[in-house]
Amino acid sequence: MKHIKRAEYACKYEETRGRLYDEPPSLTRTPFERDRDRIIHSAAFRCLKSKTQVFLYHEGENYRTRLTHSLEVSQIARSVGLSLGLDEALCETLALAHDLGHPPFGHAGERELKECMKNYGGFDHNAHSLRVVTYLEKRYPRFDGLNLSWETLEGLVKHNGPLIKEGIKCDVPTVIKDFNALYDLELDSYSSGEAQVAAISDDIAYNNHDIDDAYHAGILSIEDLKEAPLIGEKLHEVVKEYPHADKSRIIHEAVRRLINSMIYDLVEASKERILESGVKSAHDIRSLNYTLVNFSPEMEKQNFALKDYLFPHVYRHYKVNRMTNKAQRVIRELFELFLEYPKLLPTEFRDLAEHAEDKKAVARIVSDYIAGLTDTSSIDEHTKLFDPKVRP
Repeated sequence: MKHIKRAEYACKYEETRGRLYDEPPSLTRTPFERDRDRIIHSAAFRCLKSKTQVFLYHEGENYRTRLTHSLEVSQIARSVGLSLGLDEALCETLALAHDLGHPPFGHAGERELKECMKNYGGFDHNAHSLRVVTYLEKRYPRFDGLNLSWETLEGLVKHNGPLIKEGIKCDVPTVIKDFNALYDLELDSYSSGEAQVAAISDDIAYNNHDIDDAYHAGILSIEDLKEAPLIGEKLHEVVKEYPHADKSRIIHEAVRRLINSMIYDLVEASKERILESGVKSAHDIRSLNYTLVNFSPEMEKQNFALKDYLFPHVYRHYKVNRMTNKAQRVIRELFELFLEYPKLLPTEFRDLAEHAEDKKAVARIVSDYIAGLTDTSSIDEHTKLFDPKVRP
């Protein structure tokens, strides 16, 4: 797979639509590289090291966190982006930013926070990622947020496709609606090729690392996985080639081969689709009524089958369910307590809550605070506030 020069349909940093607040250009970096660096230096990005996906922080140090996951997605996105002639820096930036809005305890934490916020404007991790980079980060004297380029904000919001289809709003989160009224991200179009690369790189990364983590957690054995879609075929290959290899090495090699196969399929299928579409610019990609960067039909079918296998065997395994239940209880009890007694919030959030116009606004402030906690700090908060033996 040879890397090609930046294609005519790539996002061109020379033609960026700029930032909400004008800033002089960097002398050493493109706008997208500058966005990447601002994300890496953000407090929210650092917190990802103690936010987990499926296996919670105290179950072992070798399981993926949101941070290691984001780095894996970034590596895949850069490889795919380069192979398709897209802007590598924008692919990397969007991959690094895509999980900034996740609350503690992975998907379990998000489900519970969404349930808590259902009467107060809702909670969506993509929308909260936008809120983090446009408001919650407090680093610069001239503005709240990171003041990222239009292309990065657009990709962050629309990497899964348009939010408005044929004039119909598809449950656009309040946070996105409010920001879009200030700075139009064209919610009725598809995203750039770079954003599409970041989205599907996320898919490749989490399917494969959940297999690896589930094996090391003792939830899935090699014999179990031999019957699973996609990974089963790779395991049979590796065992045949290395019959006496250590089981951990067999799993690692099978996962490595599967990632390579998925990337190769994605690049080749996308190149063919790009050629057939006749796109000549990033605008052309946004104007299509379908996702351009995607697997072949057969790989897409197998990828869905793998997800269907992992759902009952991993994400609904009783060990995961037990920890999920504990995590959701921590989120729910913290939310209910802070909403009723906002004076218990740390100073910055308490001051905001005291000047909030209504309960809905207070709930959003509480949600912002909880979503910014890590697995560890949320448990610490819960212990301090609910265990009478612990001094607050």
